[in-house]
Amino acid sequence: MSARLADWTKGEQAITYQTCTSCGHVQYFHRAFCAACGESDLREARASGKGRVYATSLVCRAATPETRAHVPYNILLVDCAEGFRMMAHGDNGLAIGDSVVASFRPFAGKLVPFFAREK
Repeated sequence: MSARLADWTKGEQAITYQTCTSCGHVQYFHRAFCAACGESDLREARASGKGRVYATSLVCRAATPETRAHVPYNILLVDCAEGFRMMAHGDNGLAIGDSVVASFRPFAGKLVPFFAREK
């Protein structure tokens, strides 16, 4: 496997995912092996940032002192165009099925993926 691409977890404004070259499985979260077949021959790529809302949950009570300033905030599950599902922040008015696109915003001292309705 080649060097890992930088993404939002490393401060880069990007979302990366992996595709197994053996079975074609697409996975989010960097792993040393394919979660479907166990092979270690994975290809990494940057996602387009486009997707569709699978689930949404409005958080109205801060879990930590650092998140208190953001309440209320929306947590989403997004089915990304490349075939993986990820959890991220999003606009409060989003609904299941909405087409969305990612940008990056500060949240509790970190830059995180933030989805808004695709225009």
